[in-house]
Amino acid sequence: MINIKCKRLDHGADMPLPFYATSGSAGADIAAALSEAQVLEPGQRLLIPSGFCFDIPSGYEVQIRSRSGLSFKHGVIVLNSPGTIDADYQGEVKVLLYNSSNTPFTITPGMRVAQMVVSPVVQADLSEVQAFDSKTARNDGGFGSTGLSS
Repeated sequence: MINIKCKRLDHGADMPLPFYATSGSAGADIAAALSEAQVLEPGQRLLIPSGFCFDIPSGYEVQIRSRSGLSFKHGVIVLNSPGTIDADYQGEVKVLLYNSSNTPFTITPGMRVAQMVVSPVVQADLSEVQAFDSKTARNDGGFGSTGLSS
């Protein structure tokens, strides 16, 4: 288990630290550090503050993801899911929410709006080549090339 230090900002004074709702949860819930409710209109996006900055150890990232209940029941998703918080970023973590439904959605102070997943990161050594050494069965087949049936 790694340790992520969380610095509480003034507007996050009443917010809980991100927390795992169950012992088997992969993601820790993040609450909206709002002073008042905000309405997320259909097709609109809002940047929601968490009230925290993280000190993420080198070699890790924090991924910000949608909460399944908000997505299914209300069409509210993390727009750039998963959003990446890099280890060298120490500013406030904010959640980019988008309302994909036809109904306005109210985000209230303290509402759990996203989840964060801690993940190891491997950086690649990228090198340019003129051709690959071998071919694969798929080769350059992309979008839909493997069909729909199992």
